[in-house]
Amino acid sequence: MNIELTNKEFRRLLDLVYIGNWILNSTRGDDRIPDYDDVESRVFSYAPAAGMGVVTEYRDGAALPSEKFENGGIYEAIADYEDTVFFEILAEELARRDMGFEPVSPENMGELTNRIDEYIEEFEENGMDHIVLEK
Repeated sequence: MNIELTNKEFRRLLDLVYIGNWILNSTRGDDRIPDYDDVESRVFSYAPAAGMGVVTEYRDGAALPSEKFENGGIYEAIADYEDTVFFEILAEELARRDMGFEPVSPENMGELTNRIDEYIEEFEENGMDHIVLEK
C-alpha cells in the first residue's frame, strides 16, 4: 500500500499515531499491545526520509518518538483531552448520582442533560475548587 502525503500531512499523521498509541497503551504498564507500538515505530521510521529526523530516535533498533517530539507540545494536546474527558465523565456521574442512578430513558434524558450541563458550567467556572468529599 502506498499513501501520498504532504510533509504537513505526514507531520500530523505522526501526531495522530503517537496520540492513538498513547491512549491505547499508556495505562497498560507491562501489558502493552505490541501491534500498536510496532505501527508507531514503523510510521516514525519514515520521518528522517521526510526531513523530520528530529522527531525520531532509535532504541534497540526500533524507531521511536524522540524526546524532542514528546516535549514539543504533544502532551499539552493529550492533557487538554484528558481534562475534558475527566470533567465530562465526572459531570455525568454526579448527575446520575443526583438522580439515584436511574437507568437513562427518553423520559429522564432532559433532566440528566440539564444536570450534566450545570456541572460542566461549574467546572468551567471553578475547576475543582468547590468539590468537597465528605466522610
